[in-house]
Amino acid sequence: MRYLYSVIIGAGLGAGSVFMHASLVPFGLIFVLMSTVAGIWSIGRMWGGKTLRIIASAAWTVVVLRAGFPGINDEYLIEGTAVGISLINCGFLALVIAILLPA
Repeated sequence: MRYLYSVIIGAGLGAGSVFMHASLVPFGLIFVLMSTVAGIWSIGRMWGGKTLRIIASAAWTVVVLRAGFPGINDEYLIEGTAVGISLINCGFLALVIAILLPA
């Protein structure tokens, strides 16, 4: 069940990141990155183990990368602006930091 919860929490953090990153620039992006680090780190803190943090990070990555591709009607949830590109690049860096932080 811990693995399933890790996937659900990681996907939820990813969806929240997609919808909040462009609001109130640059504070939305900063908030999203801080909440991503705190959320992924807290999974490892709560249940122990790096494996669960890696699984949650993979779920976050799947959601955010899927939002960067065009949808059915060619709509993008993450645009190719500086804020969108920063979400993808800094988000991956935030995931690596969250995984490597000691629990």
